[in-house]
Formats: sequence, C-alpha cells, structure tokens
Amino acid sequence: MVQNEASASTLENGLGMEVAFTRVFDAPRQLVFKVWTDAKHLAQWWGPRGFTNPRCEWDVRPGGHIHIDMRGSDGRIYPMTGRFEEVIELERLVFINAALDEWGKPMFEVRNTVTFSEKAGITTLTLTARVITSTSNAPQYLKGMEMGWTQSLERLAVQVERALSTEPA
Repeated sequence: MVQNEASASTLENGLGMEVAFTRVFDAPRQLVFKVWTDAKHLAQWWGPRGFTNPRCEWDVRPGGHIHIDMRGSDGRIYPMTGRFEEVIELERLVFINAALDEWGKPMFEVRNTVTFSEKAGITTLTLTARVITSTSNAPQYLKGMEMGWTQSLERLAVQVERALSTEPA
C-alpha cells in the first residue's frame, strides 16, 4: 500500500470544514470498491483505531440508508446515520452522514465524495468530506474529523490487504 496526500481546512464553528485525502492501493479497483461498499468489510475498518461497529447498515444505492453504531474502546456508542446521494459502480460514491447526539438528533452533517480510479491494477481513491450543517455541539467532535478519517483509511488499507489474500480473483 502506498499512502499519499491528506489536507484539511477548518473553520471555527465547523461549518464548511473540509478534509481531503488521496490514497493509492496496490489492488484492483473492483476489490477496493467492494471493501468500501460491502457492509461486512466496512464494519471491519470504519472508524478510528480501537473502534468497532456492532451495527453497520450500508445500503449502497441512491437514496440508500446508512446507520453505523461505532463503539469506542471505553464501550461508548457513537451513532451515525445518513443516506447515499449518488452511486456510480466502481467509480464514485456520494453520501451524507450525520453524527447523532444522545437524543438521536444530528450534531452535524458531512457530504462525502469518494472516487475510485485504476491504472494497471493500482487503485487511486480520493475522499473529500465537507461539513454542510453544524450545531453548537459539533466543534468538539469535528476537531477529530481529519484524524478519524486518517485512521479509518489506514484501517481500510489493512482490510484491502486482508481481502487480497482471501477474496477470489
């Protein structure tokens, strides 16, 4: 796995905050796309180090529902919901996700755009995550967005490697 660029820009209240990443995988696009879109794989890599995903619903189609309960190492559950806006098989995913507070209300929403391109069996993944709505509770959580995505993408790389050795060609 080759890791490339990451960048972030922040605004004090979180609204308009954006992080962008580019990752290169020594794996075919079809496999990288599958590891990103198959809920069984996704549950293995989504979230920062030390997190698990006891609930991982990921309906990859336009209008499809997202619900992930991330469990921290302290046992606390961090629920997230969302929906897919655009799905172009093997090429592009656009989805909005919202972190929920203890009353089940969104603290912020993020529009995520993920693209996949392949050249000679090497896949380049780009991810842009932009905060589109934000409440007064959001900034404390948004501070960790760049680190969270960085660690998630590191975990994605591990899952892609695992899939390379176990998935049929």
